[in-house]
Amino acid sequence: MLLEEIAGPADLRGLGPEDLTRLCVEIREELISAVSRTGGHLGPNLGVVELTVAMHRVFDSPRDAIIFDTGHQAYVHKMLTGRLGLFDTLRQQGGLSGYPSRRESEHDLIENSHASTGLSYALGFAVARELRGETGKVVCVVGDGALTGGMAYEALNNIGQLKPEMVIILNDNGRSYAPTVGGIAENLGHLRLSPRYEAAKDAAGTALRALPAVGHSAYETARRMKNSLKQLVAPISIFETLGLKYGGPIDGHDLQAVEKALRDAARIRGPVVVHVVTNKGQGYGPAVADKVDKFHGVSTFDPGSGTAVKKGTDWTDVFGAALCEAAEADERIVAITAAMASSTGLLEFAQRFPERFFDVGIAEQHAVTFAAGLAMRGLRPVVCIYSTFLQRAFDQVASDVALHRLPVTFVIDRAGITGPDGPSHHGMLDLAYLRCIPGMTISAPSSPDELRRLFATALASDGPFSLRLPRGPAPSKSTEPLEPVPVPSLVIHHRGRDLAIFAVGKMVAVAKQAQERLSAHGLSTTVVDARFIKPLAPELSAIAARHRAVLTVEDGVASGGFGSAVTELLTSDGVSVPIVRMGLPDQFIEHGAQAALLGQFGLDADGIAAAALALLPATEVLAG
Repeated sequence: MLLEEIAGPADLRGLGPEDLTRLCVEIREELISAVSRTGGHLGPNLGVVELTVAMHRVFDSPRDAIIFDTGHQAYVHKMLTGRLGLFDTLRQQGGLSGYPSRRESEHDLIENSHASTGLSYALGFAVARELRGETGKVVCVVGDGALTGGMAYEALNNIGQLKPEMVIILNDNGRSYAPTVGGIAENLGHLRLSPRYEAAKDAAGTALRALPAVGHSAYETARRMKNSLKQLVAPISIFETLGLKYGGPIDGHDLQAVEKALRDAARIRGPVVVHVVTNKGQGYGPAVADKVDKFHGVSTFDPGSGTAVKKGTDWTDVFGAALCEAAEADERIVAITAAMASSTGLLEFAQRFPERFFDVGIAEQHAVTFAAGLAMRGLRPVVCIYSTFLQRAFDQVASDVALHRLPVTFVIDRAGITGPDGPSHHGMLDLAYLRCIPGMTISAPSSPDELRRLFATALASDGPFSLRLPRGPAPSKSTEPLEPVPVPSLVIHHRGRDLAIFAVGKMVAVAKQAQERLSAHGLSTTVVDARFIKPLAPELSAIAARHRAVLTVEDGVASGGFGSAVTELLTSDGVSVPIVRMGLPDQFIEHGAQAALLGQFGLDADGIAAAALALLPATEVLAG
């Protein structure tokens, strides 16, 4: 296989057209085969095969800095930079990351999987090179979806001001996660699809071919003529208004055309945008046919048919059903997402209530303040964002929603350890960063029934309310009506006399398993589902005072989270009892299976039981 002979980018430069065509076919075959076994981002990588090959033929990585925004389109880059043999370990603990990883390769410059940041990184690289007198280009691959995020425009504005040596490759597939929304998408779509633009190019080409070959001055005249014809039918691009040179659009699957455009761009001084149009999922029928997300992120699947390995109902599905039920009864409910409708459970809502569904693009800050405006006018916004992405809008949650005590419900998906997407995607910080916001109510359902109760509680709240959901299959079906519970309140699942375990969210089920193990050691244990992280039920102090010791269990960082809140409560109430806070450590956590990572940090039944026995040895309990 030709692909196996590519040890690094230099091996691409001696290949002829036939070999390059064959190589692109082999890359797609390997992508489909590998991702079908491990899961991952298939569609984005199928779409950038020719682009990535051309980029590595033109530019000399790592001397030329190549930065991906976002990193989920970097699988082909990994294959071409010596990591093909590791693809069986993709997204597995200890194996290949699903995003660029500085520890993996000198060709990976940033750990980037949060969209709209690449241009800022790239500008920093470019300016630093100029200040240090270094040579080489800085190349940033940015998707049209990332241009729905405000940070990208901040960077573009600064790039237009500083005019560094930089090539910006706009990978325009009309989609971020789902189809790209917003004004920039419409602007690019006009350039992509306008028959007048294509006709102008054809007319310019005909005119040029009719000119006699009389040297450089005639060429320059012809080039200006072609540009003038283009401007008659195509608006000045947003990039040109910001002071960046612009070229395109170019067929992103025509390798020779892309390579020529990149070579031309590399010779231009200052920042230049190369606009390539690609098809997400290119070369794989099931992905091309998928009109929702083009196989953006997939679990394991049958590569022949594209059929996913069957899974049951997950927590997100339970929420989506509850949201539709609530919206049927209350027309004030609106739902907002930041380009993640399918993965936050909003597809059914979008179909049933399209006028009340808002996908704002990859713009979490805007999503939150937009929700604040809706709430100020009497609506009940439900903002559905991953935990790791909501942290991007901390200021808006605090100053635009909480400061005004607005009834905005934040449904925080993928909270806690999420698994194979790694450190940038684990939702480990939300309990700590939300706890410090005045007036914020924070809840974490321990079961699908509790999810429905707490969601109803959120909709009945008169202030900001956060509902924290884990990633993965739901442990049971939901049958409870959408009826609110008191805020705060708790549920006692088992009563004992020696140890009290206070847990939240999915950790409640784990605590109950630990209680059974501890019973075999003679340790009598109370298990409490705290329901709320803020405010805490005051009964927790009285429960703690009746026991020899307390364990708190959460799947967020131990510093500043639920356990810290319990410690503060007990201190305030004068309850002196040994307490151990179990949670995630003060570090970023690698990718891997959820269960394995939680077990690694003692957040499984055996780990909790071991911590309890270390706190209250069985001999001490029996003697007591």
